[in-house]
Amino acid sequence: MTLAPFFRPESGRYAPTDAAVGYWSPDSINGRMIVGLLGFELERLFGQPGWQPTRLTVDMYRLPRRVPVEVSARLIRDGGQLRLAEGECVCGDKSVARASIQFLKRSPPPAGAFWSPANWDAPPPDSVPAPQFSETAHWDRRMILGKFGAVGPRRAWFRETRELVEGVAYTPFTRVAMMADVCCSMANSGAGGLGYINSDVTLYLTRTPSTEWLGLETVNHQSADGVAIGECWIYDEKGPIGASSVSAIAQARHDRTQAAGPPK
Repeated sequence: MTLAPFFRPESGRYAPTDAAVGYWSPDSINGRMIVGLLGFELERLFGQPGWQPTRLTVDMYRLPRRVPVEVSARLIRDGGQLRLAEGECVCGDKSVARASIQFLKRSPPPAGAFWSPANWDAPPPDSVPAPQFSETAHWDRRMILGKFGAVGPRRAWFRETRELVEGVAYTPFTRVAMMADVCCSMANSGAGGLGYINSDVTLYLTRTPSTEWLGLETVNHQSADGVAIGECWIYDEKGPIGASSVSAIAQARHDRTQAAGPPK
């Protein structure tokens, strides 16, 4: 079964489908689709062979309405070892998000040993029971540890099941950019569900993923006075690839319903 994409090209813009509906309002676009779209355009315009997209930061300052999205971008710096670019998303006549991306030139690593955390001991995704299929699902998700609607750490595998842009295959970077925003629901959900909406997301990568499945592990949540931060480490099936971090503010859903977690 072919599922609808999140966006369809339309006269130089991207028209959201019903699959892109946001968690916070039925008239909004899901935040991770905005992050993914900015990452997609910035890599398409400024990515080059031999360069690693090392950091993507997206500020999300207005809930995006379900109208066609226009993305603009420009190159800021093009050096021998660093490239920097920025982009902006406009929905209708409202700017809703801006992004900056940093590419670093790949090179031989320095000599000597370095410390890093041990690889996670998660079972492979195919060995984790799959949830019941839903045609409205945003992804294929396999929970390894914890659950939404409960307090505690979480580990999960995720795999995209829909195209971001109709007719365009995912690149490894766009795939992980789409998942970076999931850090908010992984790290900032509690016993009452997801009560924080993230105002930004920053993705750091040492390499792009080499498999479709991406693993997220919650490693930090802190909150005070309605302000929260969260962090997840990110893996593919071969090992660690980077991390995602978010800042968030307390938020109630516009339809006033309660939920046990993020969109399925």
